[in-house]
Amino acid sequence: MSLIDLSRQIAIGIDIGGTNTKFGLVNHRGEILAKGSIKTEDYKQVEDFIDALYSNIKPLIDETSVTRLDGIGVGAPNANYYTGTIELAPNLPWKGVVPFAEMMTKKFGVPCKMTNDANAAALGEMMFGAARGMKDFIMITLGTGVGSGIVASGSLIYGHDGFAGELGHTVVKPGGRKHWSTGSEGSLEAYASATGIAITAKKFRAEFPDSMLNQYREEDINSKTVHECAKAGDPTAIEVFRYTGQKLGEALANFVMFSSPEAILLFGGVIKAGDFLLKPTKLHMERNLLPIFRSKVKLVFSELDEADAAILGASALVWENK
Repeated sequence: MSLIDLSRQIAIGIDIGGTNTKFGLVNHRGEILAKGSIKTEDYKQVEDFIDALYSNIKPLIDETSVTRLDGIGVGAPNANYYTGTIELAPNLPWKGVVPFAEMMTKKFGVPCKMTNDANAAALGEMMFGAARGMKDFIMITLGTGVGSGIVASGSLIYGHDGFAGELGHTVVKPGGRKHWSTGSEGSLEAYASATGIAITAKKFRAEFPDSMLNQYREEDINSKTVHECAKAGDPTAIEVFRYTGQKLGEALANFVMFSSPEAILLFGGVIKAGDFLLKPTKLHMERNLLPIFRSKVKLVFSELDEADAAILGASALVWENK
């Protein structure tokens, strides 16, 4: 029996964001052979965007002497796994329903699969990261917003229409903070995202004039500056993370009782806060669980490098279920 050389199985991983699009050539071991990026917002027409992707990725393929591409995986906002379309994405330049996967296949000549960015991150963790070997886990991405990917019995849950897993928009405080984009009141994203943390910090510092947070201008208050103040021992900044962790932990308890995962993986810029966030999150998750679920679910940070995770996650789509 001949051994399969995983280093020669190559996929293109593409992560489309509202501002930047990152891409790379990835082998089946999870090694990124070459990578690059372009500005998403520079291309008002999707055809021009795909042309730019091709003209930037083709030289990488040639330089790395790739003889065979297994396919293309794309993580993007509002991407539908079933149809390969990007649908009504508010933060992208292309409106309506865009048959993106079909257009990519036509341009590159290889199959293209798509899903939203948080689902792609979950796949990346399952294939290359902290969720290796796990069949049931939930991925929570804590960045500008809050995304999620739910894996049950070894498969991502997409739902009947391809859009399952919007846990960031579940309501954690009925009638609570109004979301800046959706208008909903009290969603998890309004509290646990970097944007939500900044809102909490501005509110708390107004109530505590002695807080170190008051040394910053309003526009400079973000999750990073809150973390810096917390590390310096500022009680108000520490309370911002405790409050955020409480809201996140309460939400995670609901998610655990929904799918009974082995672990919940936290990923994104917000997790740089470390134990300031993790300890209150764990405390309030456990406190709100039924006894049959307590002390069973690991709460862990992602093992993937944040800069590369999106590319790895997207490429994992190509080998999913193979």
